[in-house]
Amino acid sequence: MKTVVSVISAIIILIAGAIVENRFIKKQFDELNYSFSILYEKIDDETATEKDVYAVKEQWLNKKKSLHAFIPHNEIKEIDLWLFETAVLVRDKEWTEALSKVDVLISLSKEIPKTFSLSVENIF
Repeated sequence: MKTVVSVISAIIILIAGAIVENRFIKKQFDELNYSFSILYEKIDDETATEKDVYAVKEQWLNKKKSLHAFIPHNEIKEIDLWLFETAVLVRDKEWTEALSKVDVLISLSKEIPKTFSLSVENIF
């Protein structure tokens, strides 16, 4: 009986941990998605500056510190790369290219949290 209670307790702890992790990651990326969307609008209006991109990059760097514990480093590097490229393109006023980079950032901010959701495809 003790073993059954221990196993059930462990399962409950794992599920609770997964739910907390999922909510945390989703919240972080929802906030980033909002910032990426605002940046997209500014680039689309051709009013964005390097400072706008660096403000979003600063937000990302702050979030990245805690996200390192949860998401793969490759995905972190990918966001770093897209943000750096966006900054250079905005500096050079290459609006169309910059829009495509931010579009990828928006997609990443929606897709990365899905890989941590409690869903059948992620469990099996």
